[in-house]
Amino acid sequence: YVGQEKVRPLTGYGMYATASDWSRPARTMIGTAFFYLATDQWRYDTSDASHLASPLGAGRFTGKLPADLIATSARLGWMPSYPTFTRNPPDLAEEIRRSERPPGEYISEQLRSGQLGFACEDPDAEENWPRVLTVWRSNLLGSSAKGDEYFLRHLIGSEDSLRASETPPDARP
Repeated sequence: YVGQEKVRPLTGYGMYATASDWSRPARTMIGTAFFYLATDQWRYDTSDASHLASPLGAGRFTGKLPADLIATSARLGWMPSYPTFTRNPPDLAEEIRRSERPPGEYISEQLRSGQLGFACEDPDAEENWPRVLTVWRSNLLGSSAKGDEYFLRHLIGSEDSLRASETPPDARP
């Protein structure tokens, strides 16, 4: 087991991996939330997120599922979520360029009008599927995936041995 320990040069790799040549600091999404949405584990989840809240809290998590909290955190800018929007980033950038308006103003207006949404609000929509998956120093399907049956069925689209039943649509986020 030799050769996996270091990325050389790390600085160059980090630049590409996090697009830090465009903006800083890099905004990377936590893998747990990414795979929870990308592998459709939210379709099977019935846990009430209120058990995550402080007993002194105002009850904001009551009746919400973990997927609801992921979407809320993305909408409020607390945590990045990828894919971010319901449109292809290069297409969105071209729309912004043609509008001749500042990007923040354009995106804000599009979100308020409902013409643009966050991909995490509807992870199964075709335009919201992750298109690129980079796995570094990991055996995603062999040992690193938690719930590999979900990965096989929903991310890869292959045969699986999933025994869980999906939550009825009216009980999903």
